[in-house]
Amino acid sequence: MIQTIPTLYPESDGQPMADNTQQFQWIARLKGGFEFVTAHDPLAFVAGDLLWYPVQGQPQTRLAPDVLVVFGRPKGHRGSYKQWEEDNIAPQVVVEILSPGNTVIEMSRKQGFYERYGVDEYYLYDPTLNEAEGWLREAGGLRRIESMDGWTSPRLGVRFAFVEGSFTVFGPDGRAFEDYETILAARNSAEARATAEHERAERLAAKLRELGIEPE
Repeated sequence: MIQTIPTLYPESDGQPMADNTQQFQWIARLKGGFEFVTAHDPLAFVAGDLLWYPVQGQPQTRLAPDVLVVFGRPKGHRGSYKQWEEDNIAPQVVVEILSPGNTVIEMSRKQGFYERYGVDEYYLYDPTLNEAEGWLREAGGLRRIESMDGWTSPRLGVRFAFVEGSFTVFGPDGRAFEDYETILAARNSAEARATAEHERAERLAAKLRELGIEPE
């Protein structure tokens, strides 16, 4: 009896997640921001550097977008995104962050892949040149967005803009995406201010009691 050898779908392509710290910082910022804006939706899956296999039986047909978003699929951990196991739903939004090692041929191949396999929104940002591009699916293909400055993602509701020359992504609530250390620093600062205000109030109350006045 001839045994069928199962098709293997590796969970790693042997490539690093990022080529430098700036690229990694943007990947982490966008993945975290997208997870935050879709937190209310149990059927919104967000991942970074996850291999996407769009066709069963073709493990060589794959890409690992820097960030991907899939609406219609539950949150949770995955070793890779096998589309046929996910109700055949392709990622609707993908983002690539350029590094100096990326070539024009490589990026052209990626865009062709995303166009062929059903991505609705494709965004590309080059942090070295501070340039952003985007493509939106229209009439069966990806069409270039005229300007990313002020563009709002139809799927995510996030807005891309250049603020004082810096590329910035805003959530639907109007707040800019920030790195965890920035958020943590702001929280610590707010807690320090609250503590200082409480201590000041306690000192004032103590002085009033010394004068025979009971503070309210």
